[in-house]
Formats: sequence, C-alpha cells, structure tokens
Amino acid sequence: MKKLILVLLSLFPLITLAQLRKGLVTDKNGEPIDGVSINLRRADSTLAVQISKNGLFSFQQSLKGDYILMLKAVGYKDISKLINLPMDSVTLMMISDDKTLDQVTVSASKPLIVRKIDRVIFNVENSIVASGATVWDALSKAPGVQTRFDGGVTANNKNVVIYMDDKPIRLSGEDLAAYLRSLPSDNIAKIEIIANPTARYDAQGGAVINIISKKPKGDGFNIVLSGAYTQSTYGSYSPSMVFNYRKNKLNVYGSYGYNRRKKDHTESEYIIYNAPGSYSDWRNEKSGLRQGNANSYKIGADYNLTDKQVIGILINGYNGSNSRPNNILTTVINNHAVMPDSILHTQNFSNGKAYQYSFNINYKIKLDTNGRNINVDIDYVPYQNKNSQQVDTYGTLGSGSLLPDSYHIFTPSNQNIDIYSGKLDYTDKFWKKWTFESGLKYSSIRTRNNFDFYNNPAGGRELIPNRSDRFEYAENVSAIYASLAGDFGNWSVEGGLRGEYTRTNGRSIVLNTKNQNNYFKLFPTLFVVYKMNKDNEINFNYNSRISRPEYWRLNPFKSYTSPYSYLEGNPALQPAFIYNSELGYTYKQEYNISFYLRRTADYFSNITVQDNTSKFFYDTQRNLDLSQEIGFSASFPNKPAAWWEINNYVQGSYRLEKSGYLQARYDYRVWGIYLSSNHAFTINKAQGLKAEISAWYSSPTIQGIYHIARLYDVSAGLRKTLLKGQGTLRLAVNDIFYGNAYRIDVDYQNQKNGFTEKSDTRSVTLSFSYRLGGNPAAVRKRTSASEEEKKRTL
Repeated sequence: MKKLILVLLSLFPLITLAQLRKGLVTDKNGEPIDGVSINLRRADSTLAVQISKNGLFSFQQSLKGDYILMLKAVGYKDISKLINLPMDSVTLMMISDDKTLDQVTVSASKPLIVRKIDRVIFNVENSIVASGATVWDALSKAPGVQTRFDGGVTANNKNVVIYMDDKPIRLSGEDLAAYLRSLPSDNIAKIEIIANPTARYDAQGGAVINIISKKPKGDGFNIVLSGAYTQSTYGSYSPSMVFNYRKNKLNVYGSYGYNRRKKDHTESEYIIYNAPGSYSDWRNEKSGLRQGNANSYKIGADYNLTDKQVIGILINGYNGSNSRPNNILTTVINNHAVMPDSILHTQNFSNGKAYQYSFNINYKIKLDTNGRNINVDIDYVPYQNKNSQQVDTYGTLGSGSLLPDSYHIFTPSNQNIDIYSGKLDYTDKFWKKWTFESGLKYSSIRTRNNFDFYNNPAGGRELIPNRSDRFEYAENVSAIYASLAGDFGNWSVEGGLRGEYTRTNGRSIVLNTKNQNNYFKLFPTLFVVYKMNKDNEINFNYNSRISRPEYWRLNPFKSYTSPYSYLEGNPALQPAFIYNSELGYTYKQEYNISFYLRRTADYFSNITVQDNTSKFFYDTQRNLDLSQEIGFSASFPNKPAAWWEINNYVQGSYRLEKSGYLQARYDYRVWGIYLSSNHAFTINKAQGLKAEISAWYSSPTIQGIYHIARLYDVSAGLRKTLLKGQGTLRLAVNDIFYGNAYRIDVDYQNQKNGFTEKSDTRSVTLSFSYRLGGNPAAVRKRTSASEEEKKRTL
C-alpha cells in the first residue's frame, strides 16, 4: 500500500504555495467549521478579521511578534490563543457549547426540493408522505423517480445505480426492493438524484441516486426508535432503530431494520398467436401474493489516530426471505370460437433466501491545512442467493374432460458472488478557488451459478441434465480518473476524465459456450456555470456513461414459469453507452428550466418472443440499436402564503426507439410528459401539525418494442409532533386512486401480447418515531471502493 501511494503521488503535479500565515478551524472530530469569526489582535487593536471558509483562513501581512487569535462561532465555545509570528500554519479545535445550543430555536426548515447544477435533492425528512414508511416508498415520491413492481428504478427515464451514504448497494431487482423496504424512511435525511455524475463516480449507470441517512450526534449515547404499520389488502410492519456513541476520538454508530411484508399481486396477460391457417387467443389471469421478511443491519466505527488521520470500519448486512404463491388460469380460444378450446390450471410457487455482507476499511489523511488529502478504501462483499420453483399444470378441454398430459417440474438454483475492490482518491486545493481530484480503482467480481431442472412425477424427482446448467462469470475493471473544478470571474467550471479497462469472461458448462470481452473506454464530464448577476445564471453540462448488464441477464439458463413460457438470459449481451448533454437557466437559485439531449447506443432490454406455430412464449435479453430522447425540464416552487409551500416539476420529451428485430425493423417515436406537484400545509405551527398532498403523472411512453401505458399517483398525509418535539406521529394514504398499475403492450410484426400488473400500491401507513439524545444529522460520507458492482448483482 505504501508503494501504491508513492506511485500515485508521483503522478500529481503538486502545487507549492508561497508561505502564508494560514490556519484551519475544526471541531473535535477534525471536521472543518465554516463561518467562524477570526480576529487577529495585538494589545487593544484588531489588525485583521476573517470568516473561515471550509475551515480555512489566512493572514498575508508580514507580521512578527506575539499576537492573539480570537475565534467565535454559534454553538461553540470562544477561543483565545497566543501565537508568535511568523509561522507557517496553525490548527485550532473548537468545542461545542451545549448550553448555547439548548438556547437556540431553529425556526427555518430546509426546502423540500433543492435543485443544483448536477443533482436534485429531495429532503425526505420534510415530506410527510415520503417519511414514516420505508425507503422504497420514499423513492417513489422523489421528483422524476419511478419504481416498478419487479424492483426496477428509473430517474427521468434513465436507469440508475443506487447508493447509500455514497456507497453503492450491491442488490438489484426484487432483492433491492426487499432491502430498501427493510429500511425506514424516518432514518433518511435526503435523497440525491444525480442525473449527470462527475468523473469521481464510476461510469456505470445512466444516473445515480444517493440515499443519505441520518445519524444522531453529540457526545455519549444517542438513539432513534421508529416503527410503521401499513395496511393495503394485507398488513405489513417495519420497526427499526439507529444509534450513535461518541466519546473523545472514538465514534461508534449502527442501525437495525426489519420489514414484514405481505402484498396482493394480480396480473392479466394476453397473447395472440396468429399463423397461416391458425388463430389462437391465450388469456392468463394470475393471482397471488408477494410476501417476505427482511433484516438489515449496520455497525461502524471511526477513530481519530491524530488530528489529521482517521481510520474507520463499516459492516453492512442484509438477509431476507420471500415466497410467491401464484395461481394461473389460462383460457385458450382457437379460431375465434365462442367457447374455450381448453383451460389450463397452473400453480407456481417460488421461494428464496438472500444474504449479503459488506466489509469496508477506510483510511483518510490530511496532508496539510490547505485541503490536500488522501482517502483509501478496501472492500469485500460476499453475496448468496438461493431460490426454488415448483410448477404444476393440468388442463381440461372445453367439455370439462381432463387433458391426458400434466406438467410438474422443480427448479432449484444457487448463486454465489464475491466482489473485491480497492480505491485511492487524492484531493488538492490551490489558489483558494480551485480543487483537483484524482484516483485509482480496481474491482474483481466472481459469480458462480448452479441451476437444476427436475421432472417431478409422483414417483420422485428426475434430474434432466441437458436442461440444467452451471454458469460462471468473471469481471475485472481497472479505472483512473482526474477532475479540476474552480471559479474565475463569473464562471464556474468542473471538467473531468475517467478511463476504465474492462475484462469479462462468461462460461456455460452444460452448453459449452464462452463469451469474453476486453475493452478500454474514456468517459469525459464537463460542467459550466455563467453567473450573469446574483439572480441569473446559465449552465451547461455533458457526460458519457456506460451501462453494464446485471449478471443475471447474462445467464442462458431457461427458467420455466409454465409448460408454454420461460425466461432466459443472453451471455452475448454487450454494454450500452450513454451520452448526455444539457443547457439550463436558473433564476434566484430556485426556478430552473433546462433542455437536454440523451442518446443510448446498443442499449439492452428484456424482450418477449412468441412462436405462433408451436404456441411458445419466452422472455429474453438482447442489445437493441438506439434510444434517443430530446426534451426539457422545469421546476418552479411557489409559496402563496406563509403556511403553504408548493413544489412543481414538469418534464417534456420526444423519444425515438429504433432497431432491427426479428428479421425486420421498428422505428417508434412518441411525445411524453411527466408532471409532479407537492403541496405542504402548516395547519398549526405551535402544535406541530402539518399536512401534505403529493401527485405525479407519467404519460404513455415506449421502451424498445414495448408500449407502456400512463401512470399516476396521488398521496396525502398528516404529521404531528409529540412529547416536546422528541416524537413524531404520521398518517399517510398512498396511491389513493390506484393509478400506479403497470401496463405493457406489444404490437409488432407477428408479435401481439401484453399484460397489466397490480402490486397493491394503494395503502394506509401509520408511523411513529422517538428520539433519545442528540439531534439527527447526516452521516460521515465516504465512498467505498466497490462502486458499480453493487447494483448489478441479483
């Protein structure tokens, strides 16, 4: 590690500044303090006054002799220190003044939605409908974010990688949704939607959603307890706790959350098999449950080795189980007959267990008081997923007599993933207004998948080797990045470049197939802001990204859901490349309008294929040619009265999807609009009683060959503070009109099918949280070494 640091430092053009009389002001944990009033005095005269910025201050006068530095800041005890000049630097630590803090009443609150040049910040703690339930529920309330029944998440029509406290979550699909449902939104401070991530972030994903959690602060032991009960068709509940212990140089923190979930799940599906001389209409009515338990836990510790060095460990864990019993009634009508030709009865029962642990070691050293520092992270993430599925089908003719053949299969599977990663980041600040960042990262992923296929007759299970598989996948990514940000005149600029070299190797043992990839790509980023005056500014940004497929998409194993349908992956799937550009205008740091162009080449998607001759239907993965979108977005908050706050957001777009598919080509174009409006009302400020109404609408759109119907959601809630402000009671009603039902239709060439899926999103939630000890605050941010890999595991 020592050699690695020395090699990295040799790459950086370190800038030596002229000697200044400079200093740094920190709290007892070594964090810089802004806004400190610093007076340089001699006798009864004040020679210079400064306000610290990022904890830094400096005096450039040629001074010699004894002087007194006097420091004052709200919430801290005053400092008076005798110094002898000249001297190169000085570091001063201020101690919090608990008595002063107790006497301060903070009446202002953060805006619900804050828009910055590179991200939108959704302050969950200020939203009644988003807080009090789970983090998964809060995500769907964030502006421009949509969640799907299968665990998919998009932000402004982009696929995303989800981070928790600047560390990516190594789960996807239903496991991701189960994990986020185990986390109470009461423990979340804010959600950052980063549409155009900088070079410091991994290039993976169209956008980044960073969930920032709360953590009690203050000396001693502090704890926050919360619990919620949700009633939809069935009841669900989620208790949780978060704690912190701080003393001297040691800070220990952790959390635990549990979620018990039971939801009704229905789906109506149609498939029209139309071949020469044959027409068949298949209608599937599915009814079932989505139920499970999930536990999430975290324990971490930070220790200040010196006033310039801190070392930390962080362990995250998740284990969950789920079961999905389904009954499927399939009605088959041939050649436009009035009566069904046959009826199929299918019972599909699947269950699974998932375990994930994340071990992180972090070391940070401040090389000087000017902002130079090095940050090192080492991560190890083991993950295991076990699933099994039992499918039993029997059929009857239209007359009611039994069909001669029945279908019984059992398909267990096991997936093990190990992720090792390490990264080193270097930061330097110079000329007061410029920041230079650079770093290295390496990650190695190994995944092993076992899938068995059994015929399941009454006499006992029979393994079918040619329908079973062993699939192994390895991926190694080496990355280097550098970025420079600063101000000059009315301009603010940040430019960066990230390079990633990727090697992949996928192997199916049963099918005897191999797929290898080796490629190096550069990903530039650019952010420019021109401030015309204090109220008006113009901004521009550009970046390019990569979207690597989740590992399950690459697996060629066929998972049968009925005798006539299955799902399979595609080991030949290639990554997609995303190019974003945006030009915007901001007025008074509140009102914003921007115009964007987004282009995705070789993007991948699941597609459905129907065989009109054999009456087979399957879902697979493939690369498509092009997805392109041009549009605008605008945000305009309003405050008609002191008790009424409004946040409005609109996004309009023109979307193009075209590709070759099934010996033909499609070229789809559609206009779309997304609208959201949030209204917060202060009913009685003295009693802490507030209300909120939140609504959003998404017009019909397209994704590849899929036509996606419109979606909308209207939710409302009440919040009341209790027990001298230490407790909070919330009541929220979600998706009041049940508009968040997902519908897809396909009408292309000889492919005609679709479905409507309802996931029991209409619900009522009652929650309560109670704080013991200090006030909540955001956790210490540190980005672990493993970045893009977290989203892509199953």
